[in-house]
Amino acid sequence: MLILGIDPGIAITGYGLLECSGDSVKVVASGSIQTSKSKTTQERLAELYADMIEIIKTHKPDIASIEQLFYFKNLKTVIPVAQARGVIIMALAQNNVELAEYTPLQVKQTITGFGRATKDEVKQMTAIALNQEMPKLDDTVDAIAIALCHYRNL
Repeated sequence: MLILGIDPGIAITGYGLLECSGDSVKVVASGSIQTSKSKTTQERLAELYADMIEIIKTHKPDIASIEQLFYFKNLKTVIPVAQARGVIIMALAQNNVELAEYTPLQVKQTITGFGRATKDEVKQMTAIALNQEMPKLDDTVDAIAIALCHYRNL
């Protein structure tokens, strides 16, 4: 099974693909889609959509897991993140990729056993669980953790 984990954002969307076979789980691809602040929201969303379609067509995931909007302190960022989630979900739906959604609290609880874990703790536990070094970009690590969260909830 190939699980595509997605940490959505308008500026940076992280993604990670886990290949899961029995007890064997490994990262087979990961990275980020980054859009320029100099572009309009419309251009950024179109770029995100096109790049997500390319990732889906290239890797053909069996299922995707995405971070759910749960709580935002900054109302200026919630709408662009919601828009990014929308185009990502549309890309998945158009390619018949099943979707699971997890709150940040659920991901942290599943990965570390503590729902209020720090980003660094999630990164460390994900690296230990997969026996692999994690990428430097937090958004990519979060996407891998979201995919791992789904695998552990199967």
